[in-house]
Amino acid sequence: MFFGAALAALGLAILGHLGLITGQTAGLALLISTATGLAFGPVFFVINLPFYVLAVKRMGWAFTLKTFAAVSLVALFSMVQPRLITFGEIDPLAGAVLAGMLSGAALLALFRHRASLGGIGILAVWMQDRFGIRAGWVQMGIDAAIFGAAFMVLEPGAVLYSMAGAVVLNLVIAINHRRDRYVGF
Repeated sequence: MFFGAALAALGLAILGHLGLITGQTAGLALLISTATGLAFGPVFFVINLPFYVLAVKRMGWAFTLKTFAAVSLVALFSMVQPRLITFGEIDPLAGAVLAGMLSGAALLALFRHRASLGGIGILAVWMQDRFGIRAGWVQMGIDAAIFGAAFMVLEPGAVLYSMAGAVVLNLVIAINHRRDRYVGF
């Protein structure tokens, strides 16, 4: 879980350095951070708080506690990271793709240990169970809203680079994540 949280924080640091975002809860936190100047870590931590109630009901205590730990580590790492690592010039497309790859690998590591990085995925699964709306469509709709809002805060080119990074992240998950590969699922 430490590995996954550290990779996620590094990917998010690259996106933040470039003024880019991603989807899901982390993307919303990056967008709020960019728009307000508030630090990403505390924003990310607070945004996830309401989703833990759903996580307990839908996924159980073990998943919820591991997810809380992973989110807390990402928030902490993102606050410490600027003192440990600084970035120079990064091509926006290369940075978005690299951040997508890092974040995808991070999520795979967390999924392997039955944890996640946030609430929108939990909300999507709950909405599928409760209302019959497919979780993938819920996530896609929320991501579309986040990227739509990004056009009000970021330059259009930054939003397009951000979308490219999100596609890479989702491809990493789609290609590599299979429950049958993990012990205990």
